[in-house]
Amino acid sequence: MTINPADAHSTITVRGARVNNLKDLDVDVPKRRLTVFTGVSGSGKSSLVFGTIAAESRRLFDETYSAFIQGFMPSLPRPDVDVLENLSPAIIIDQERMGASIRSTVGTATDANALLRLIFSRLSEPHVGTSGMFSFNLPEGMCPGCEGTGEAATLDESVFLDRTKSLNEGAISAPGFAVGEWYWKTYGEIPQLDPNKAVEDFSGEELEFFLYAPSQKIKVEGKNQTYEGLVTRIRRLWIDRAEPPKAKQIVDFVQRVSTKATCPECGGARLNEAARTATVAGRTIAQCQAMQVSELKEFIEGIDAPQVRPALTSLGAILEAMDQVGLGYLSLDRQAGTLSGGEAQRVKMVRHLGSPLTDVTYVFDEPTAGLHPHDITRMNTLLQQIRDKGNTVLVVEHKPEVIAIADHIVDIGPGAGEAGGTLLYAGDVAGLGASESITARYLTRDVELNTNPAQGKGVLHVGPVSANNLENVQVEVPRGVLSVVTGVAGSGKSTLIELGLAGDPDVLVVDQSAIRGSRCSSPSTYTGLLDKIRSKFAKDNGVKPALFSANSEGACEICGGLGVTYMDLAIMAGVSSPCEACGGKRFKEEVLQYTVSAPKGGESYNIAEVLDMSVAQAATVFTTGEAAKILRRLQQVGLAYIRLGQPLNTLSGGERQRLKLAAQMNDAASVIVLDEPTTGLHLADTQTIITMLRSLVDAGKTVIAIEHNVAVMAAADHIIDMGPGAGAAGGKVVFQGPPAQLVQADTLTGHALKEAVAAGAAGARV
Repeated sequence: MTINPADAHSTITVRGARVNNLKDLDVDVPKRRLTVFTGVSGSGKSSLVFGTIAAESRRLFDETYSAFIQGFMPSLPRPDVDVLENLSPAIIIDQERMGASIRSTVGTATDANALLRLIFSRLSEPHVGTSGMFSFNLPEGMCPGCEGTGEAATLDESVFLDRTKSLNEGAISAPGFAVGEWYWKTYGEIPQLDPNKAVEDFSGEELEFFLYAPSQKIKVEGKNQTYEGLVTRIRRLWIDRAEPPKAKQIVDFVQRVSTKATCPECGGARLNEAARTATVAGRTIAQCQAMQVSELKEFIEGIDAPQVRPALTSLGAILEAMDQVGLGYLSLDRQAGTLSGGEAQRVKMVRHLGSPLTDVTYVFDEPTAGLHPHDITRMNTLLQQIRDKGNTVLVVEHKPEVIAIADHIVDIGPGAGEAGGTLLYAGDVAGLGASESITARYLTRDVELNTNPAQGKGVLHVGPVSANNLENVQVEVPRGVLSVVTGVAGSGKSTLIELGLAGDPDVLVVDQSAIRGSRCSSPSTYTGLLDKIRSKFAKDNGVKPALFSANSEGACEICGGLGVTYMDLAIMAGVSSPCEACGGKRFKEEVLQYTVSAPKGGESYNIAEVLDMSVAQAATVFTTGEAAKILRRLQQVGLAYIRLGQPLNTLSGGERQRLKLAAQMNDAASVIVLDEPTTGLHLADTQTIITMLRSLVDAGKTVIAIEHNVAVMAAADHIIDMGPGAGAAGGKVVFQGPPAQLVQADTLTGHALKEAVAAGAAGARV
């Protein structure tokens, strides 16, 4: 597509972008078009799209608020870029997991619950009342037994209370309740309780007041003080709260003290008796929320009620959109915190499909993550629909199917990390195919079937599993080979493998749970490599290991080991700058005097220089022991270029996924299960993962990969295909055998693999 330079407002103009690894990058991105950003993982795609364009759009939009309002909003620094022009408000739809609150569900996140409640408030028999009466998050609708959570917690009193002791003797052992501490004073310094009497000697009235009294005001030395019983307080502080506690000490305490089970009063429906028993067309609202989206859509379409026609139409549109993006197998009562990154992104997407907003910029982070090839076509249609409403759509993607429908391509590279950050190509899809970039080479590369699969050495029994949509399903996985478990999203792949092998000490499961990045965490801390490096520094120099931690004794006293200092400008955006004391090195000057040397009389390096090394450089210095093993695993997953001390929050999604793989690939497990290991990876990086999987098999491991990627399927020795569909339409093993036989099978996966092989052979993947 040719961009008309005469139309000054037809493009987003980027000049001199230097965020992360971008090297003074200049590019024009067409507005009101679908632009796909490509390049190897870590090449700088996310730095350009999210860190530059979307970040500046968000910052400028926030500045339209009053200074008072901005004081309550996060301060966003301006991206490191010379020129950014013609931006429109950006809506970012990424793969960040949704909140873990038990009160947040698929229904609340998509607004489907609100419409369903409205329908029930008008049509229910018997009539209950307003829509709020059907909300488990409002006092008028929630079950009084569990306060709308659907779960009731039973507390083991013996964990936090020793009745043989008095308060002064430390009868309470909950966090923060030690004798003399703040919480303890509520009970030990009030006239109603004798702190020297054993709790078991309290009268019935005293015991009820001590343990279960509701929040109330009492007089202590003539002053009003808030008081509540010990059990009442522990429940309020840590057990019955919507958001689970995060502090490790509290998390451990909660796990020891409470046992959660389905609420006996509402049976998990979350609602009071009136709301949970009222029906519409023979179904309660809890039954509707527990139905698969695809089934609920059919149920809603069967309701003929003119008085709620707008609500029925709107709810039907939301359910249809969820079905289109491959989420028809979910239910509205599914907790949002249990969704994968790809599922969460598609749930967020549904909220915007019916939006009346136009001429905004929608930014997607690999919207096909977790999608079977069968579902990608429907996702493409939705991206095009958003564009056709007059919006600018920016998509970071690796899938050839998405690249093929783009109006415009921006390819970043040529490599990753310091080897990336350069614009390689900008133009239409046809031009990309003719370019010399790595992306172009892999788009025209054949998908080659493994026609000589390795033979198993015995079998691994998986199951039987009866959970979600599986009923007594079991399979035999050949040992010592690469097995790939396939099927559409929601077909039961992960349920079968992860539950079928649960508790087996010989099995290592590397799942999709996110790793969190911060300024203080890095690849070296996450993998445990830094502990080995610090030990070597300490041993070689005869000092304490803590000196070589930027989070401990060795940290620069001015910046606290961050390497930068922050200036809070109150209601204006804060400013960060390199620490003047340590020059960004993060350590005290005296710590930098200690060094380690490379083998065979090589150069000497201090701790700051080591943390600034790439994995490949560090491997030439640390050549023995556990440090060498960790560095070798990082290289095996294609992360030779990342720096040891690079903050995790600067890594791309694909880099974080591979870092997690490297960190968990220990030598003890004989069976390794990987849940979509190629998520977020470029086609070239996918080949690196395939090579790594094969090397694990060569080392005698049994490897099971749950995957949608056709290249991984083609390289497998054995395939287990789940289906035939998702949710209630899935849960069955529809194929077992080598990939050469799968292409002949009449399954969705078989058709997808056959098409990929044919397209690769014809050079027509884009």
